Amino acid sequence: MRIRIVDAFTDRPFAGNPAGVLLLDAFPDDSWMQDVAREVNQAETAFAHPLPTGGEADWALRWFTPATEVALCGHATLATAHVLHTTGAHRGPVRFATRSGVLVAGPGEDGTVTLDLPTAPLTAVAVPEGVAEALGATVRTAFDTGPNVGDLLVELADEKTVRSLRPDLKALAACSERGIIATARAEAPGLGHDFVSRCFFPNVGIDEDHVTGSAHTALAPYWSQRLGRAALTGLQASPRSGLVRTEVRGARTLLGGRAVTVVEGDLLV
Repeated sequence: MRIRIVDAFTDRPFAGNPAGVLLLDAFPDDSWMQDVAREVNQAETAFAHPLPTGGEADWALRWFTPATEVALCGHATLATAHVLHTTGAHRGPVRFATRSGVLVAGPGEDGTVTLDLPTAPLTAVAVPEGVAEALGATVRTAFDTGPNVGDLLVELADEKTVRSLRPDLKALAACSERGIIATARAEAPGLGHDFVSRCFFPNVGIDEDHVTGSAHTALAPYWSQRLGRAALTGLQASPRSGLVRTEVRGARTLLGGRAVTVVEGDLLV
């Protein structure tokens, strides 16, 4: 079977967030998919297979990190939609049946893909003990992001603070179910982004994720409320970096971005 590595939320190779993508006839054993994800060794590997026509979804989709299966992954969904569209395996908007419900990915004429994902419910919480120390920065506010995302979202003082984080990942692992989303308002919105973020997920085998679609289902409503606009652009300031266009529509959040296939080959096992 064919296996691909796709850089998502970028228009050039070696940027954005890489994801493995395998198109299957049906889902094999969970242990096999976990082994493949461990071998691919990217933040996520997506496995998809077509569903019978006439149902509520076109393809079934699951995501695995090198350590575990996750309930929602935006960048691997974008990567899978990109593979379906560029290979001709599916034309037009594609509906994915996932653990987070039916997710829709629509292609644009300019090559972008827009994901329709559930908006993460944000609940203000007290800053958990040890979070500021693990991050090495003062935390202004903290929010639980609900079951699909499972992260703690924290606002820091400014963009410079977010960019300069060097967290204690072992200590950070005790602070939330999946990880920490650290964010701040952009210092200069005229440069093309409204807010910045970095995401640390040591509990699922990812020290720092490059560009995290699922996190933006929480970042988008947070900053939309703060900035008073539904449509924003987020910059995830990881070493590879990537831009995510966001638009909050009530219970749904639209995430837009591009993708580039950088590796294609045969899986021999």
